Amino acid sequence: MLPPEGMLCGVDEAGRGPLAGPVVAAAVILDPARPIAGLDDSKKLSARRREALAAEIRGTALAWAVAQASVEEIDRINILQASLLAMQRAVSGLVERHGLPPERVLIDGNRSPTLPYPVEAVIGGDGRIAAIAAASILAKTVRDAGMIELHAIYPQYAFDRHMGYPTAQHLAALRAFGATPEHRRSFAPVARLGRA
Repeated sequence: MLPPEGMLCGVDEAGRGPLAGPVVAAAVILDPARPIAGLDDSKKLSARRREALAAEIRGTALAWAVAQASVEEIDRINILQASLLAMQRAVSGLVERHGLPPERVLIDGNRSPTLPYPVEAVIGGDGRIAAIAAASILAKTVRDAGMIELHAIYPQYAFDRHMGYPTAQHLAALRAFGATPEHRRSFAPVARLGRA
């Protein structure tokens, strides 16, 4: 179990690599008095375990928020800048929703958004810092739920299986059916294979 860190905000995103859907970020301030067992990088957890932990995070964290940057924003400003924008929105949402500004913000990765709080990027933070792991779990579960909703609209793409990542199945669907409005046209496989 990762240790709690007091009044700091952990931030992570989900969905930088997929060819479709938004990029989603979460910001979490955990309650040091209510540690959550089993927090880890969301990619190392089963979907069922992520869902259970996400519910626990929402119920016990001092503050949390989830935000996103749209496909249109990804295509306009690039995926890195869209990820940083989603992170900014998540931290702003956390403060607006709970009125609890963080003492400092730790971001998973090697790039940090501009924030009005002390901020630090931590490579591998989602496996080392509980608040970042919690943010990783919230971002991943929210994004996956959104992709499952898209699957209901576009079942031929099987978004419920690959969540928009460039699997062989997804690339075959792009070749067969072209791109949906939810595909990122700035990404090479979509630009190369998709058609408007």
